[in-house]
Amino acid sequence: MSRITHFDIPSDDPKRTQKFYSEVFGWKFEKWDGPTDYWIVTTGTKEPGINGGLSKRIPGQMGITNTITITSIDKFSKKIIEKGGQIIIPKMAISKVGWFAQCMDTEGNMFGIIEMDDKAK
Repeated sequence: MSRITHFDIPSDDPKRTQKFYSEVFGWKFEKWDGPTDYWIVTTGTKEPGINGGLSKRIPGQMGITNTITITSIDKFSKKIIEKGGQIIIPKMAISKVGWFAQCMDTEGNMFGIIEMDDKAK
């Protein structure tokens, strides 16, 4: 069974967004050491839950994206299409992390899928 393991918050103003979530919920933000402006979000350490990330909004991007860890990006992309969903952003590498695709379910809800692979480039 695949689970939601990460979320992404799109932001027009990452500093403002970080200030909001840290002051309201106590979340911590750490700049990612990757090729894009991205911050790792830590939402807690003891309570059940997931951590996430924050990045500059891509034009047209709406709302928070939940990402589901899967075993094969190609296999799950095919299943999503077969069951009536869509692939919005096709398979792409996140360097040294894995393979990611942005999807939409049959009700118009966006979500991501990720295949972890530290050799992705």
